Amino acid sequence: MTMAPAGVEAEAQASVRASWRPLPRRRPIRPPRPVFAIRAPLPPAARAVLVALSVLLPLAVWLVLGATGAVDPRYLPPPDKVWRAGVDMAASGQLWTDTGATLQRILYGFGLAVLVSVPLGIAMGSFSAANALLEPLSGLLRYLPAAAFTPLLLIWLGIGENPKIALIFLGTVFFNMLMTADVVRLVPRDFIDVAYTLGARRAEVLGKVIIPHSLPGMLDAIRVNFAAAWNLVVVAELVNSEIGLGKRILLAQRFTQTDRIFAILVVIAVIGVATDVLLRLARNRIGRWV
Repeated sequence: MTMAPAGVEAEAQASVRASWRPLPRRRPIRPPRPVFAIRAPLPPAARAVLVALSVLLPLAVWLVLGATGAVDPRYLPPPDKVWRAGVDMAASGQLWTDTGATLQRILYGFGLAVLVSVPLGIAMGSFSAANALLEPLSGLLRYLPAAAFTPLLLIWLGIGENPKIALIFLGTVFFNMLMTADVVRLVPRDFIDVAYTLGARRAEVLGKVIIPHSLPGMLDAIRVNFAAAWNLVVVAELVNSEIGLGKRILLAQRFTQTDRIFAILVVIAVIGVATDVLLRLARNRIGRWV
């Protein structure tokens, strides 16, 4: 096989380069403003304005619809009527009793789910054997709607508080376990290798490397699944319950008391947002490196 002379090859490359079209002239791109830049931190003033708009804009639409009568007040009561309904329920003590009963069920059901799911999730994310044992079953059960277990729970556990707590537990434990396992898997392998190189043992790697690094992500998983616990407790209280916010919504629906329904929804939203903010503050304080 003969090789082409160096001069011929250079001429061929020069002719190819000559056929290339020149790049079009482009104006220098201005950096986008922080509001539109991808993953850019927002100035405090811009963040405050956007947060205020996210709350005030829907409230303004609600006020306009209520003032103009565009929607029948039976279906969308104005904010002042909802406020009066909430004040009346609070003054009678009914609202506090229902809220306390609902919070107690969530604390028991979701608290038990966290106690079970976090250790199992850490095991799944840290050990391949635990993942092979637990992931197929948990992956299957999480696709089953928790509300579908309500008849079985009533048969197995009776009509007291136990089936309500069990429903919240079943609806959140598998999701929180799998999300915790995903967070643990994100711990860089280099951190674990360095810990072993420095002489750390398995328990020390878990306690001083994996768990501290994963803790902020675990709190985020708890934040997400806490909202699911609220959805489930309302479903649980619709069946064989004497008190609770979900039961109060059902009773208000029977008498078309939409103002009471909206007042209860506002209470649920306030409690949920307050819990979410507290968990975020805890996450930011614990995991400042994230």
